[in-house]
Amino acid sequence: MTPGARTQAAIELLDEIVAAAASGGAAADTLIARYFATRRYAGSKDRRAVRELVYAAIRLAGPVPASGRAAMVALADIDPAVAATFDGEGHGPAPIRSNEPRAERGVAPDWLVEALAESGLDERQQGALVGRAPLDIRVNSLATNREAVLEQWPEASPTPHAPLGLRLPNGTAVEASDIYRAGLVEVQDEGSQLVGAALNAQPGEWLVDLCAGAGGKTLQIAAAMANQGTLLACDIDRARLQRLAPRAERAGATIVESRLLNPGRETEMLADWASKADGVLIDAPCSGTGTWRRNPEARWRLTPERLARLSDMQRQVLEVGATLVKPGGRLVYIVCSLLDAEGTDQVATFLAGHPGWSTLPVEPAIGSSHGLGQRLDPATHGTDGFFVACLRAPC
Repeated sequence: MTPGARTQAAIELLDEIVAAAASGGAAADTLIARYFATRRYAGSKDRRAVRELVYAAIRLAGPVPASGRAAMVALADIDPAVAATFDGEGHGPAPIRSNEPRAERGVAPDWLVEALAESGLDERQQGALVGRAPLDIRVNSLATNREAVLEQWPEASPTPHAPLGLRLPNGTAVEASDIYRAGLVEVQDEGSQLVGAALNAQPGEWLVDLCAGAGGKTLQIAAAMANQGTLLACDIDRARLQRLAPRAERAGATIVESRLLNPGRETEMLADWASKADGVLIDAPCSGTGTWRRNPEARWRLTPERLARLSDMQRQVLEVGATLVKPGGRLVYIVCSLLDAEGTDQVATFLAGHPGWSTLPVEPAIGSSHGLGQRLDPATHGTDGFFVACLRAPC
C-alpha cells in the first residue's frame, strides 16, 4: 500500500469506528481485524501503519468526530507526513481544503471533561488518560518467581510498584511465548495487580470474586491464597466466565469454582454463601475512564445516560456483595474509573444505607488517598486508572 492508500484505509476504518460508537457496535480492534480480513493484499507493515494512524486520530479527537476524514484531517494539521498523503493520487485521499471540517482536539466530550475535573483530575492527569499504555504482566507465584522469569525474558523489567509485575516492550507477543503457555505469567496491568491485592487474600480463606469476568483477578487471588481455601468466581456474562476454566488450568489454580449468575437473581443464587465469605472482591462494571489508554474510542461511547445505568449496576452489585460477607469480614470495591460518581460517591452511598459498615485502610497501601479510598491514575502512577476502597462488615 502507498502512504496515501494507508491514510485512506484509516479514514474508512474511522468512519466505521465512529458509526459503531454511536450504535453500540463492535470495538475498534474488532473492526480493524475485520477490515484487513477482507484485504489480504495488505502486508503486516501496512496493517501496523494503518492501525497506528487510526489510533493516533482517535486519541487526538476529544468529542466524536463528524467523520473519519475529519479525524484524519485534524491529525494531518499536526503531522506533516500525514498531510503529505492527502494528494488525491491513486488510492490516496483528496487534497485537504482549508475550510473543511476538522475533528475537535481534546481529552473527551465536554461533559466528560467537566466530570473529570469535578472528580479532582487536573489537565495533566486528564491528558495522560489518552496516552499509550505499557505492556505489563504478572508473574504466577504458584509456578515460579519474578527473578526466574527475568532470567528467561531479559527484555522484561520490574514494574515500579507491583511485587510480581514485569513490563515488556509494547508489541511483545506474550501469548505466543513458551513462558505464557507454561502458565508462568498473565497479562495484567500493574494497576490491576495493585488493586487486586487490596483483598489481602490469605491461604485457607473463603473468598468471592463477584464480577470475575474472564478471571484475571481471580487467578491473582488464587495465587495469593497458595491454592489453599475456597475461591468462588461469579459473573453474569457466560462468554467471559467460560474463559476462566482454561486459564485456571494453565495457571495451576486448583481452588477456583465458577458460577454463572442470572441478572436480578444473584442473591438467590448465592444463598449458600450468605454471610460466609471472609472477603468479597467487587471489580464492578464501570465506564472504564481509567482504561482509555487501551480503548480510547470508549470515551466516544459514554453518555450521561449510560453512566447513570452503570451507577445503578454498581449499587446493585454492592448490595449483593454485602450479603455474602461474614461479620467482621471485608468487601473490596474496585472500578477502573476515575469519576467520583462511580468511586468514592458509591462507597458513601453504600455506607449511608448500611449502618455498622466502615472503611478500612487499603493494604498494602497504594496510589493516592481520594475520598473514601485510594486512587491510581496514569499521569501520577504510570498505571491504568482505578479507585479502590476496603469496607468492613459489622461484627
